[in-house]
Parts: sequence; C-alpha cells; structure tokens
Amino acid sequence: MDNLNTLIFVAAGCVAVALPLLAFAFTARPDAARQQTLHNLNRDISAAAVLEGPQVTGGGLVRLARSLTPMASVRWIDRLLSRAGRPGAWPLERVLVMKVVLTAVVVALGFAVGASNPSFRTVVFVVGFSALAWITPELLLYSRGQERRQSIQEKLPDAMDQLTIAVEAGLGFEAAMAHVARHGEGPLSDELIRTLQDIQVGRPRRMAYSDLAERTQVKDLGRFVRALNQAETNGISIGRVLATQAREMRIRRRQRAEEKAMQIPVKVVFPLILFILPVLFIVVIGPGALGIIEAFS
Repeated sequence: MDNLNTLIFVAAGCVAVALPLLAFAFTARPDAARQQTLHNLNRDISAAAVLEGPQVTGGGLVRLARSLTPMASVRWIDRLLSRAGRPGAWPLERVLVMKVVLTAVVVALGFAVGASNPSFRTVVFVVGFSALAWITPELLLYSRGQERRQSIQEKLPDAMDQLTIAVEAGLGFEAAMAHVARHGEGPLSDELIRTLQDIQVGRPRRMAYSDLAERTQVKDLGRFVRALNQAETNGISIGRVLATQAREMRIRRRQRAEEKAMQIPVKVVFPLILFILPVLFIVVIGPGALGIIEAFS
C-alpha cells in the first residue's frame, strides 16, 4: 500500500511538472504563418526581437530560464518592470531566473516531504505552493508598480501647478517640464526626465507623451496627455490647457480624499466587532457573570 501511494504521488508530481511544459509548447512560439507575416511586416527590424519578445542575455541559467518561460509571460514581466520603473536590482534576467529557481526549490522540498508521507493532500499543497512560487516575482513587481503609481498620482497636481506657473512665466512646455523634473524628486520626476530624453533622441512628441501615460498607468496623467495632444493638433494654448488640467486634478484629489474619509466608518466596523466589543463585554459583564455563577453553584 505504501508503494502504491508513493507511485501515485510521483505520478501526480510528474503530471504537475508536465502541465506547464505542455502549456509552454503550445504558447511559446507562433506558427509558421505568423512568423512569415511578422517577417514581412518587419523587414527592417530584427526577426529575433519581433518573435522572441524582449531581449534576454546572460549565462546558461538565464538561457534555461528564458526557454522555460512562455513568451507571453516574458512580455508581461517586461511590462511590469516598466511600470515599476525598471529597478536596478530587478533586471529581466534576474526575475526569470528567480521564477525558475523558486519553483524548483518548492518542488524539490515538496517531493522530499511527500516521499515520507505521500497523500493527495500533499500533492495539492505541492502544486499550490509551486504555482505560488512561480507567480511570486510578478506579485512583487505588481505591488512595486502600484506603489509607484500611487506616488505619481499624489504628486501630479503639484507638478501641474508648477508646470502652469512656468509656462505662464514664459518658458516653453519642454523647458517647463525640465524645470519641474530638476526641482522635483520621486517617480514622476524620473518619468518626466525619461520623456524629455525620448524627445531629444528624435522620438515624436505625441509618441513620447503616449509612452509616458502607458508606463505610468495613471488616469489623470492619461487625461492630461490626451488633452495635450489635442491642444497641439488644434493649436490651442498650452497655458490654458495646463490651467484647466491643474484645476481638475486638484478637484479630483479632493474628491478622492473625501471618498477615503467616507470609507473609514465602514472599515472600522469589522475591527470594532471582532476585537473591541468582545473585550468591552468581558470587562463590563464579566464580574456580574462570575457573581451569578458563584451564587448558583
């Protein structure tokens, strides 16, 4: 019976390892027709860059991690890194290696634990923790991106006020952006500097501004970019657009603060019921309950 359980556990583990490889086999590479179409549409672009997604360089472990990770997952991780500001300690190669290493460690520990006590519950735990280990880097990057997005959203109204003042003082829009970026700090200043660098190397302004909105994923900044592009297309004064956008962003910031303030009573209900009221009942009713017990015992 023990040998049968061990065989069942090993077979389930092999199936759990084979399923991601099967998914990779179906999703990793486009078919021949798609490859030919991409080649025809991108004759002046490197075929490897088009078909394989972001470029990954490194040693044998990096190449192994890249081969085991589907192309869609690599592109998603690259997008998460862009939204997180591409931290220096988190290059794409290190994230891919971390995914494979964490998953391999969890699977090895699961097999070591399950070999002594094989059961269906152990298999479920091993598969669940392996999946969690596989997506842990993405979760960390997503959290980092959300924090960065929140920081940009908080500093955007003040930056818009500074832009408005600088443009009304006679500076051009790009010079005003450079002024705000030099005298500011945080993710918003970094993104403004990167946008200015994109424009300086020859990228069209509309595309540079659209890339700024795409990287940050901040709704207010996206609205401002669309208004800026429309103003540039229709010949509207940039100063008037900046003043309007700054006023609307201040209003939306106040509305968000009021919304959070209205949510506080609802959020306080559960800690009040679970932690504060039971203790209060014990303090108030406890002595009387003890006296009643002593009287009837």
